[in-house]
Amino acid sequence: MIKNQESYIKMLLSSQISVASLEDALRLVQSSDELLEALNNPNYSADEKQQVINDLFSPSVREFMGALSAECQCADLKDIISAYIVELDRQNNIIHATVSCTTEPDEKQLDGIKAFVCKEMNCSSVEVDVKKDASLIGGFVIAVEGKEYDFSLKKKMQSIKAQIMRTAKESTGDNKAVLEALRKDIKSFKQTHEGEEVGQVVKVGDGIATVVGLGTARYGEIIVFEDGTKGMVQNINSSSVGCILFGSDEDIHQGTRVKRTNRMAGVPVGDAFVGRVVNALGEPIDGLGDIDANDYRMLEQPAPSIVDRKSVSKPMETGILAIDSMFPIGRGQRELIIGDRQTGKTSIAIDTIINQKGKDTICVYNAIGQKASTVAKLVSTLKKNGAMDYTIVVCSTASDSASLQYISPYSATALAEYFMYKGKDCLIVYDDLSKHAVAYRAISLLLERPPGREAYPGDVFYLHSRLLERSSRLSDELGGGSITALPIIETQAGDVSAYIPTNVISITDGQIYLESDLFFSGQRPAVNVGLSVSRVGGAAQTKAMKKAAGSLRVDLAQFREMEVFTQFSSDLDDDTRRQLMYGSGLMELLKQPLTHPMSLAQQVVTLVGAIGKKFVDVPKGEIKKYQGEILEYFENHHSDILAEIDTQKALDDDLKASILSVFDEFGKAYNG
Repeated sequence: MIKNQESYIKMLLSSQISVASLEDALRLVQSSDELLEALNNPNYSADEKQQVINDLFSPSVREFMGALSAECQCADLKDIISAYIVELDRQNNIIHATVSCTTEPDEKQLDGIKAFVCKEMNCSSVEVDVKKDASLIGGFVIAVEGKEYDFSLKKKMQSIKAQIMRTAKESTGDNKAVLEALRKDIKSFKQTHEGEEVGQVVKVGDGIATVVGLGTARYGEIIVFEDGTKGMVQNINSSSVGCILFGSDEDIHQGTRVKRTNRMAGVPVGDAFVGRVVNALGEPIDGLGDIDANDYRMLEQPAPSIVDRKSVSKPMETGILAIDSMFPIGRGQRELIIGDRQTGKTSIAIDTIINQKGKDTICVYNAIGQKASTVAKLVSTLKKNGAMDYTIVVCSTASDSASLQYISPYSATALAEYFMYKGKDCLIVYDDLSKHAVAYRAISLLLERPPGREAYPGDVFYLHSRLLERSSRLSDELGGGSITALPIIETQAGDVSAYIPTNVISITDGQIYLESDLFFSGQRPAVNVGLSVSRVGGAAQTKAMKKAAGSLRVDLAQFREMEVFTQFSSDLDDDTRRQLMYGSGLMELLKQPLTHPMSLAQQVVTLVGAIGKKFVDVPKGEIKKYQGEILEYFENHHSDILAEIDTQKALDDDLKASILSVFDEFGKAYNG
């Protein structure tokens, strides 16, 4: 937009300068490059410029030309005159319309077009400009005030084709029935002639398009380009809108027409999505055919209000002993998984999904900016463990555009919300939001938003907060469904104080911090007990787990501290040596192989034995083997104890004594 254009128009209106005088001034400016250069030269003083204007221009335009030359904008005189004419016509209730057609209309047709425009635009007079366009095949198109009324044969054929394709797609009968349905469609076809708001591309590149003419477009609205590519409005300026593209920009160029859809960006949702792999637009990419959607949900939805929620009180068990015992997660909670690359962040999320088998929980895994091969491997792991039966994978790979990576987590959340509002419990994994922030930074800088800390726009915090706030546990009046979120953030060299990590830490209800040193020393999952926390999950932890875990976290903290102080000591007393053996044994017990989540009963039995120091005398290298064998012994000979823990979810003193006695019984047989 021309700088201060509105003020120039107001000046012209108040001075009542005639269009003819302005056009004379324009011809004078265009006739001499030296004159234009002098008026636009910032090195000339205002007095020098005014002297030139007084010598050459008529008195009626001298003041206006002086204001224009002071801002060095005389080169924009033509555009300002055009805007002035439009404003004058608007004030006089005169509308300008452009009619595109294959053959020029006669007087009667022209009068009909004018009458139609006057009725639609509620104006008294219409000036029509006729343009020939052979591509319309027949009929005509009326463009007026940014709207387009398409009466062309080309549009009619396209509409009939679209309707025929829909009918053919939905038909399940034989060929004869399909043909009959198609004939019926063609005979009964009626074309609507509602005005469509149309704009034009003025700039495009890197998946971003700047469009003029869509004056009433809304933030987040879907727009459609001439070649069928869809985009979403992201920037709204005074004279243009900035859009992100959901497809290639190869066939989009300056002048490409764009239409509003009056539809906010969203994705299809439904029960049929379970077990499928879809892209950020909800389209299947697993080669298993189309998906029948039940509904359509907006990408951006307001989070449930406080009165629509209830407290976190039911556990979302991960099946990972180190997490369920010390950092329990509740349904409706948001627990961040954070750590450097290749420290097992995704593994924790996948184990949690696998552990939901048979628990009536819908899982949504959202892959953001990952390699397609990595996602394929992950889907294979889920299928192998029977987890795809209740899981949806929403994927935007590294080869996808930044726009698709940006909307991907919102699409995944919309799918999860569909099930939550039906009363179901959902688990959603965002893997990972670091890449999501990078994608948002890319499109924001291309949209010319000002960068802030670490070159991220200032609203990147709001980006993630409005996403994660949608995870909650609904009140009973709304069905009692829930979304539990496990966002993943990748740190650089363990720096949790960087911009994006601190943002997400402050939004979530706790974090599981995975440490590289622990991971490389063989402690997997590499959970750092000191930096990890669950702020609300304790209220959701089962009584059995709470009692069994007991002093586990304190014991581990003491062990880590004692280990640091004694690592260079050679002469240790028996109590210290025994304490170190006990702590070392606890760390060994917390190791867990991939895709092997433990049940609540197995975890409780292990913890009761560990806190009761039943693993102290077992050599460190045999502890995992010993643990596996004793759990198998419980399954085969004392399954009643495991069943009681799983059903009652409580641990009284008698049950605890029974578990310890089984440990003693097995220990004698094992050592004997």
